[in-house]
Amino acid sequence: MGAIASNASAGLQISLLFCFLVAAFAAHFYDDFRITWGEDKAKILNNGDLRTLSLDKISGSAFQSNKQYLFAKIDMQIKLVPGNSAGTVTAYYLSLLHFLSSQGQYHDEIDFEFLGNSSGHPYILYTNVFSQGKGNREEQFYLWFDPTADFHSYSILWNPQRIFFYVDGIPLREFKNLAWMGIPFPTYQPMKLYSILWNADNWATRGGLVKIDWTQAPFNASYRNFDDSNACVSYWGPTTSCTTSGTRGGWFWQTLDYSDQGKLKWVQDNYRIYNYCQDTKRFPQGLPPECYISTNN
Repeated sequence: MGAIASNASAGLQISLLFCFLVAAFAAHFYDDFRITWGEDKAKILNNGDLRTLSLDKISGSAFQSNKQYLFAKIDMQIKLVPGNSAGTVTAYYLSLLHFLSSQGQYHDEIDFEFLGNSSGHPYILYTNVFSQGKGNREEQFYLWFDPTADFHSYSILWNPQRIFFYVDGIPLREFKNLAWMGIPFPTYQPMKLYSILWNADNWATRGGLVKIDWTQAPFNASYRNFDDSNACVSYWGPTTSCTTSGTRGGWFWQTLDYSDQGKLKWVQDNYRIYNYCQDTKRFPQGLPPECYISTNN
């Protein structure tokens, strides 16, 4: 165990040599992202302040960030596909690999996915963490509001100790760095931010039983107020360290205070509908070791 901890610490120090803090006071879709799929269906509006993705029977659409991050707090406001969105998925995530690439043994990803549903039924918010090709860490939630009626903020906070998922500033999930136990944690590899709106009706709604109603197409999701001002941007070269004064004591070392622990418990008690750490059928040989670590440790 000592060797694992020593190696992780050394690797972290090396990784931090390749990143630096970026203070981006006004993010802009023209400057910060590029379209990667369905170019005619991905639009930039309001002088670069608003991005929309669209899905029809021909194809979906997607964009990715121009920057790659090695630890970050990323905020985006999203308004999801309204009405009968069954079969559609709007994904918003950090990933080492492009969404069309093979998810190999080194794959890292921090994942929000919004699974559409029939009109009048709630979206399912799916979260997952991949590190070194290991996933199977899903938690799923209902939301306490209609995510199609207005914009809401969805945030990923990834620092060397923890990963947090936030909705409107409320934490709904925490994933700790337990590399000292041999549990992979994304520490060494920069990731880009992606979003994609796509046809997933083979699995997304009731396990694929409910298909997309193409008479409702096109389906549209909207994005605004992207913020990566609290982020370490990696250029794979000798730059200033991410542990500058801008990160000390802030998001780079963030934990949950007493108030946020209460909010986390409220969400998980009332809105979490699936937790891999309770799925003994999926793990008949025993739950993953991190499931036995209290979130308060």
